[in-house]
Amino acid sequence: MTDTLRLAEALIALPSVTPRDAGCLELIAARLRAIGFQCERLDSGPDDFRVSNLWARRGSGQRPTLVFAGHTDVVPTGPLEAWASDPFVPSHRDGALYGRGASDMKTSIAAMVVACERFLAERPDPAIDIAFLLTSDEEGPALDGTVVVCNAVKARGERLDWCIVGEPTSVQRTGDMIKNGRRGTLSGKLTVKGIQGHIAYPHLAKNPIHMAAPALAELAATEWDRGNDFFPPTSWQISNIHGGTGASNVIPGTVVIDFNFRFSTERTPESLQAQVVDILARHGLRAGSEHELAWTLGGRPFLTTPGTLVDAVRTAIREETGLETELSTTGGTSDGRFIAAVCPQVIELGPPNATIHKVNEHVKLADIEPLTAIYGRTLQHLHAQAQQTA
Repeated sequence: MTDTLRLAEALIALPSVTPRDAGCLELIAARLRAIGFQCERLDSGPDDFRVSNLWARRGSGQRPTLVFAGHTDVVPTGPLEAWASDPFVPSHRDGALYGRGASDMKTSIAAMVVACERFLAERPDPAIDIAFLLTSDEEGPALDGTVVVCNAVKARGERLDWCIVGEPTSVQRTGDMIKNGRRGTLSGKLTVKGIQGHIAYPHLAKNPIHMAAPALAELAATEWDRGNDFFPPTSWQISNIHGGTGASNVIPGTVVIDFNFRFSTERTPESLQAQVVDILARHGLRAGSEHELAWTLGGRPFLTTPGTLVDAVRTAIREETGLETELSTTGGTSDGRFIAAVCPQVIELGPPNATIHKVNEHVKLADIEPLTAIYGRTLQHLHAQAQQTA
């Protein structure tokens, strides 16, 4: 059994359902302190939703810095009877490690720690600093986790150059895909106001669904952009529509439409908001009197173009697996959106994601050691790069 597998099992055994950390960070911090890291807890949030955060750094703070980032919290298990084994008792079946968090993302964290242990055993005074940014609030609201640590690091002026987030990004084999960016997410709640009335007397009422329909049709048909070399086109989708009393003979007084943009670097939240407002106005929906619109920005898009970090990771994957990794910006949001505000190069790299958030979540044993080695080889390449440019 490898060191990474043992540490992954120890982390899975801790029931850290978001926002609980259940002792994961102390276990990790003990390993990091033993190899020279200064560890700092930056916990945040109210008492009934306290979030555990760890910022750990090794080095002077003056050298190029690689940050390993991730989360110890996991999603709820779902019905326990649907699992073939206890989700918080790590088990092996059919060449795989089973347990909640096995893929998302306790194996990645274990691989990061072990990769650093091996790297520093060979190079106790490397040409780079190494840091860890870990939280128990990625699967939850993400209000008191990574963003809090990023704000603290920024306020102190700490140097960050590269970041690897351990999200499960691979498809078939570890290393076949990495995320070099993510789309932004912008949600809107549109409330259209009409006049409730009897459906047999429509002239005495004003149907807000009918009022909204032409604008919704145009919003759905709009080409927001054509994307670019790294991002697909921006998409607009309705997620919920609520209107009516439940009775078949009543015209509703209001209708509420929830929608979301997943947007590329071709657009800004502000430009999308302005275009939506223009479309609503063009179809006679006046702000205030006939509609209200509330916005929630979940995250701006970020992109790391090929350069020092992408090249180091690509080379490490090729050396370890023979794969030519695919760069992708697909999928949902991640804490990379917060880190990108304080670190110029951010990528995501982890094991296959086929079972994340599912019953019987697992990771193949054959994917674990290659992930550790890829992280280790990336450290080596960034160290060599820093030596050359020093």
